[in-house]
Amino acid sequence: MKFFHGFLLLLITAYDILELVQAQNQSEFISLACGLVPEHATYTEKSTNIIYTSDANYIDTGLVGRIRDEYKVLQQQTWTLRSFPEGTRNCYNFNLIAKRKYLISGSFLYGNYDGRNKIPIFDLHIGPNKWTSVILDAVGNASVYEVIHALTQDRLQVCLVKTGETTPFISSLELRPLDNETYVTESGSLITVSRFFFAPTPPMIRYDEDIHDRGWNPYLLDEQMVSISTDILVDTEDNFYDVPQLVAMTAAVPRNASQPLTLYLSLDETTAEAYIYMHFAEIQKLGANENREFSITFNDDQVGYAKFRPPNFTITTLFTPEAISSLDGNFKLTFAMTGNSTHPPLINAVEIYRVLELPEPETDQDEVSAMVNIKRSYELEKKVSWQGDPCAPKAFRWEGLNCNYPKYEPQGIISLNLTENKLTGSITPEFAKLTQLVELDLSKNDLSGDIPAFFADMKSLKLILSFLICRNLSGNPNLNSTIPNSLQKRLTSNSLTLILSETPLKESKKVPVSAIAAPVAGMFALVVVLAIFFVIRKKKSYSTAAPGPPSVTTGTVQSETRSSNPTIITKDLRVTYPEVLKMTNNFQRVLGKGGFGTVYHGNLDDAQVAVKMLSHSSAQGYKEFNAEVELLSRVHHRHLVRLVGYCDDGDNLALIYEYMANGDLKEHMSGKRGGNVLTWENRMQIAVEAAQGLEYLHNGCQPPMVHRDVKTTNILLNERYGAKLADFGLSRSFPIDGAYHVSTAVAGTPGYLDPEYHRTNSLSEKSDVYSFGIVLLEIITNQPVIDKTRERTHINEWAVLMLTKGDIRNLIDPKLMGDYDTTGAWKIVELALACVNPSSNRRPTMAHVVIELNECVALENARRQGSEEMSARSSVNFSLSSASEFIPGAR
Repeated sequence: MKFFHGFLLLLITAYDILELVQAQNQSEFISLACGLVPEHATYTEKSTNIIYTSDANYIDTGLVGRIRDEYKVLQQQTWTLRSFPEGTRNCYNFNLIAKRKYLISGSFLYGNYDGRNKIPIFDLHIGPNKWTSVILDAVGNASVYEVIHALTQDRLQVCLVKTGETTPFISSLELRPLDNETYVTESGSLITVSRFFFAPTPPMIRYDEDIHDRGWNPYLLDEQMVSISTDILVDTEDNFYDVPQLVAMTAAVPRNASQPLTLYLSLDETTAEAYIYMHFAEIQKLGANENREFSITFNDDQVGYAKFRPPNFTITTLFTPEAISSLDGNFKLTFAMTGNSTHPPLINAVEIYRVLELPEPETDQDEVSAMVNIKRSYELEKKVSWQGDPCAPKAFRWEGLNCNYPKYEPQGIISLNLTENKLTGSITPEFAKLTQLVELDLSKNDLSGDIPAFFADMKSLKLILSFLICRNLSGNPNLNSTIPNSLQKRLTSNSLTLILSETPLKESKKVPVSAIAAPVAGMFALVVVLAIFFVIRKKKSYSTAAPGPPSVTTGTVQSETRSSNPTIITKDLRVTYPEVLKMTNNFQRVLGKGGFGTVYHGNLDDAQVAVKMLSHSSAQGYKEFNAEVELLSRVHHRHLVRLVGYCDDGDNLALIYEYMANGDLKEHMSGKRGGNVLTWENRMQIAVEAAQGLEYLHNGCQPPMVHRDVKTTNILLNERYGAKLADFGLSRSFPIDGAYHVSTAVAGTPGYLDPEYHRTNSLSEKSDVYSFGIVLLEIITNQPVIDKTRERTHINEWAVLMLTKGDIRNLIDPKLMGDYDTTGAWKIVELALACVNPSSNRRPTMAHVVIELNECVALENARRQGSEEMSARSSVNFSLSSASEFIPGAR
C-alpha cells in the first residue's frame, strides 16, 4: 500500500542550499563512444559539442564494430559499438564518488553491424541489479535508456547480460553528476520515463542548454491546449533542478481559458511506481488586479494542491515526495483555475520517473577492490566470469569464489580457489583485504618469493591450500618455504592449517616448517570437512549471539552477574559512599527521578554537582554504569555532560556529573519547570549544540561511539540554556575499519528508536541520526512523540500529515505565536524529516545536520537583527489551509 501525501513545494533561495550548483562544464562528464578506435581517440559531436572518448579504458572484454553506412544518420557516437560474444556478463567499471548521484544513459543502435540482420535482445544491469531489458524496434533505430542512480560505493559497474542466443552490444555510455538534493526517492533508483516541455516549435533540448545533459522533448500538444512563450529570462538560479532557460521560457495553457488543462502520463508498466516533477513559472506580465491561481488534481479524485500561484518569472518545482501508482500505470494531471483567478492554469515542464528497485546488495567495497587488484596483479582479465560484482547476483558469482550472504550487511568472500591459473610472481598483499576469507587455494601455479607474514593477521583464514602441490620443485626455484614467526605461532596453536606440498619443501634453519603431507585427494577431503566445520561453527556463534527477535530495553528488573572486582580503570575519579553522603548532605535535595534511580543535588569542592544513585532495580545495570564511566573518563567535549566522579562501593553505585541548572529539554518543552516558553532562537541554539555533541561522538572519538538513547530527557541545559548531551550507559563503540554496521541487542526508548535498527539489530551512527530527527520534531512542534489521541499516533507520521495541509503553521508550536523565521522553519522541518527517513542510507550524517542547523541559527539571528537582506530573501509562506488532503487509497 502506498500513500500520496501531496506535492511538496521546492522553492529554493540562496539561504536554502549548502552549495549552489555552478554552471557545469564537461570536466565531470564521462562520454564514451563504445568501440571507438584507437583507444585514445576523441572527437566532438557537432550537434551537442560533447567530447566523446573511447571506452577501451573502462572495460577488458568485447569486440569493436561499426554499423553499416546506410544507418549512419544519427549522432556520431552511434556509428561504432562494442559487442560481447563471449561470457554471460560483461561490465564497464568506473571509479567515481560514493554517495554521489549520477544520470547514466546507454544508447543502442544495431545498424546490422554483424551482417546478420537480426536484432539482439539482452539485459542491462547496474551493479548486481537488473536495470532494464534492451529491446530495439528496428535495425536502424536507436534506443536510449536512462537512470538516475545514487552510488553506495565509489565504484560503479554497468553490465550487459546475455539472455538468449543473440549477442549484447552497446553504442554509447554516458555519465553525468547531479546535485544530491534532487530526485530524492524513498528507495531504489529512478528510470526516466519522459521529460518534456511545451515549446511552440519542436526542438529537442540537450547539452549545453541543459548543463546536466538531460534530454527534454517537446510535448505533443493536443487540440485542448496551446503553447505560450516569453523573451524575458526566467530566474532559474535558485532552483536545485537547473531547468534550462529554453524550457522555463515556454508553457502550456488551455486553449479555452475557462477549461482545465489536462496532461496524460504513462509508465508503460501497470505495476510500477512513479515520481512526478512539475516545473512552473509565470511568464506573462500580469496587471495589478490580475493573478493566476489553480488547483492540481491527480487522477480526477485526489487534490494535490488546492491553490497554487506560480511565481513571476522564477522557476518553482512541485514534486511527489513519495512514490505513487495507479491501477493501469496511467496518470491524469488536471490543472483547474480557482474562483479567485483571472488567468487560466499553466505548466512549463514535466518529468516522470519509474522506480527501479535494487534488491541485490553489493559486495563489500574493500573486497571488490581487493579482487580487482588480484585480477590485475595476476593478469586474470581473460577469466570471462570475472565481470561485475564478485558475489552478486548468485547466478553470476565469479568462478572460484564462494561468498556469505548476510541479510543486512554487504556480502563477503569466504573462499577463493585459484588453482591451476598460471599465477606468477609473489603472493600479493591484496589477499589480506579479504577479511572474511576462510579458505584460500593457490595450488598448481608458479608463485615465487616468500610466504607472507600477513597470513597470520587474517583472522578468518583457516586453510591455505598449498602454494604448490607437486612432487618436485622444478620450475619454482624462488619459492622460499621459510615460515614467518607470526605465522608459525598460528600453526602451532592449530588456529590455521598450512599445506605446502606433498613433498616437503626446503626447511628454514631457524624456523621449522609445519606441513601436511597427504595425497591430493586427501587434501581436498580435508578442505571440505574443515570448511563445513568452520561454517557451521560460525553460524552457531551468530545464533548464540542474537537469539530470538530484538527487544527494546525498558524499565523492568534485570538479573545480571557482577564481578566482585570492579573493572573500571579510571581510579582518580572514584569516590567512596561516605563521600557521596557528605556531598549530598545525606541525599537532602532531590533533583529528579527516573528508571535508573534518583538524582540528588550535591556540592563537591565548592562546586555544584548532580549525583545519580542507581537503584537496585534499575534497568541501567552495572554494565551500563561501567560503560558510562569509561566513556566519560576519556571523552571530553563542551556539549557532552562532564563526569566529575563515580562511586562503586559495594551495592552503592553513583555517577557524579557537573550540575546543569535548568534540567532537561523535555521539562522545558512540556512546561513542567514553568517560566517562559523557549524562543525559536533558544530552540535552534539548543538543537545545534546537542547536534555538535553527537557529531563529536560519531567523528571525534577514537573509536567512534553511537549514543543509542538520544532523546529530549537526555539533553541537559545549564544556567545559560547551553545544551549538553547526557546518559551514555547504552553507548557502544563503532568500528572504523571499513565496517559500517555492528550487530547488537536492541536498546533505546520507544518512539525514538530507529525502526531499521529495531528490525535488523544492525546498529550504525545513522540510528542516532533517526533519534535526533525525532528530537528536532519535538523542538519544532512541542508535541509528544507518541500520542494515541492524535489522528496519527507517532510524531513523524503526524508531522507529514500536517505538512500535506500546506501551511507550516499547522506544524510549529503555537506557543511561539508565529515568532520565528519561516525560511529557517522550513529548513529544519525538511532536515528533521530527512533524519527520520526509514532507510538509514538516505539519512544525513550528523556533520551535515550540524551545518544545516548552524544555517538555521544564522537565519534566526539575521531576522532578529532586522536584516533587510534577510527580509528580501524570505521564503514564501504556505497559506493553503483550504487545501484538501491528498492521500489516495491503495493502488
